[in-house]
Amino acid sequence: MNSSEKVYRTMTVTGAGNIALGIVVLVSGIACGVLAIVSGAKILKRKSDIIF
Repeated sequence: MNSSEKVYRTMTVTGAGNIALGIVVLVSGIACGVLAIVSGAKILKRKSDIIF
């Protein structure tokens, strides 16, 4: 295996890892956004019960 094959394999593995990491970040970001919207809606629904 020569040098350019090693570089190609390294780039392939790195690219695949970056795609997987991007998917994980995207899914967790969407999940956090949905949870924030749901909890905000619950607070707005019960805002008359909140006393400061």
